[in-house]
Amino acid sequence: MEQKWEMLSSSNEDREKIWSRSRTFAGDVWFRFRHKPTALAGLVLIAVLMAFAFFGPLFTKYDYAEQNLTVVNIPPRMTVYDAPDGNGYLTITQNLKLLRVDQDGRLGEQLSRVRDDDARSMTIFDCGGTEVGLYYGKTPYKVCNPDKLTVYHHRTIWNRSYLLGTDALGRDILTRLMYGTRVSLMVAFVAAFVNMIVGIVYGGISGYVGGMTDQIMMRIVDVISTIPLTLYVILIMVIMGSGLQSIIVALGSVYWVDMARVVRGQVLSLKNQEFVVAARTIGSSTRTILFQHLIPNAMGSILVTVTMLIPSAIFMEAFLGFLGIGLQPPLASLGTMCNDATENLRTSPYQLFIPALVIVLIMFGFNFVGDGLRDALDPKLKK
Repeated sequence: MEQKWEMLSSSNEDREKIWSRSRTFAGDVWFRFRHKPTALAGLVLIAVLMAFAFFGPLFTKYDYAEQNLTVVNIPPRMTVYDAPDGNGYLTITQNLKLLRVDQDGRLGEQLSRVRDDDARSMTIFDCGGTEVGLYYGKTPYKVCNPDKLTVYHHRTIWNRSYLLGTDALGRDILTRLMYGTRVSLMVAFVAAFVNMIVGIVYGGISGYVGGMTDQIMMRIVDVISTIPLTLYVILIMVIMGSGLQSIIVALGSVYWVDMARVVRGQVLSLKNQEFVVAARTIGSSTRTILFQHLIPNAMGSILVTVTMLIPSAIFMEAFLGFLGIGLQPPLASLGTMCNDATENLRTSPYQLFIPALVIVLIMFGFNFVGDGLRDALDPKLKK
């Protein structure tokens, strides 16, 4: 009997092309997301910053409002001079005092002043029974032997007591940075959550109902978006007073307009699709069609928009804090820390660069995650 069927030849390459592991939609999104290095780096960066902000204060011995005027504007890396009594080092404070520093770089007691020698532009201090002079005739100031007028051997070491230095009131910058990052992230997340809820409901109704209702609702959005946010904040602060709640209410009452536009556009493009027509045919209510069919199918664009709104809200909170209309002292945010640092920008630039660097890292992290989600949720990019 003649053979009518022949075995089809195949190779390992053909088998790999034919067979592949099936993945759910969420698994497919995560697969594409984690294969984008910048997106994964942004996710790790956000996780590190959140751990720093929410768990970091548990490991510090300082409080964000604790002041120590003895250690005003001490930098993270300080210049120290050998103490003449052999007991560690000496460092000069901004108010022209001398502090002891041990071998490990930890700050100690302040030396007692003996007298002023105005003729030689020098202040004499007692260092364990030995007189040392602080010469302030010209910058940089120096610690010297008042008799021989020789400068003691000096070097630069890291500040082990205050790893990121202190501010103009002697507060630990590292601790205030932790609390400031926490406040900025809390403001951003709360504002983004409110924006997402309001924007989804408002934009979904506008896009699905359409007609005159859509025209009126979108004109309201246009009016809100034309008024500057700073004016909103000032008006809200007049009514509610200064504080964290005023910033959250201001951001939550304005930033939802972008989300509403995105959701409206997605609903307009989806409401005439076959699955929506089928839902209407079987008698589904408008609420069911909108929140169980249209919104879930637009969730990709919504998530991307939310991740882009978060860094924008953080930057706006920092901007308002920098203008002095945000949180009130002694509360700290990244914006208020930048505002406080402007007074000593020339002498202590690290006080501005450190919180500004954290703002930049937050911006990069969320923007990288947003770009990764946009690519992962785009079905056109699926291979």
